[in-house]
Amino acid sequence: MFLGFFDPLYFVFLAPGLALSLYATFRTKSTFSKYSQVGSRRGLTGAQAADLMLKRHGVSGVRIERSSGWLSDHYDPGEKALRLSDDVYSSQSLSAIGVACHEAGHAMQDAHGYAMLNLRTALVPATNFSSMASYILIMVGFFIQPFLLFGVGLFAVGVVFSLITLPVEWDASKRAKVAMAEAGMLTQEENQHASKVLNAAFLTYLAAAVTSLLTLLYYLFRLGLLGGSDD
Repeated sequence: MFLGFFDPLYFVFLAPGLALSLYATFRTKSTFSKYSQVGSRRGLTGAQAADLMLKRHGVSGVRIERSSGWLSDHYDPGEKALRLSDDVYSSQSLSAIGVACHEAGHAMQDAHGYAMLNLRTALVPATNFSSMASYILIMVGFFIQPFLLFGVGLFAVGVVFSLITLPVEWDASKRAKVAMAEAGMLTQEENQHASKVLNAAFLTYLAAAVTSLLTLLYYLFRLGLLGGSDD
């Protein structure tokens, strides 16, 4: 049995996911860069926009902090902290406001008990473990077959996590788009541009989910569970 980078069939399975990943990366970087040069008329910074969005929806107890790294923006439900990168925290650009409000959308999900976010958060420990252990077991499985099955099983946990991430990210962006319009943070035209940033960013999550799912299908095919052969 051949698994991974030494098997040409691996690239056949992964080709659509890899192509989508390259496109998503290009689209996200180019769109964020384009609208990071366009300031909002109201002049809110990313941090101010996120704070306004949370207050308007009755979400309290969330700290808004700076985070190092490019587009390292994220919401930490465990610490109730919304962390914004330097390019977002103090910038008045449409890109910054869109990204900041997206992360505020996650804080709203947490405050309102959004089930899919709770499920994703609960899966984080298992996903962190499986992401490390699965590849080790798959490599050992080259020599000891049962380990291969365990490895692929653990890999499937990461696939489930990536699929659950899709509705979580889409919902956060939806909340952000509605909030930006309702609060009057942006004009109608500005809101459309900020929405393009969020749509482009969502492609990266979609690409990751597609790639992980195709990888799992490849493993299952090579194990003979999808009509493939383990010869």
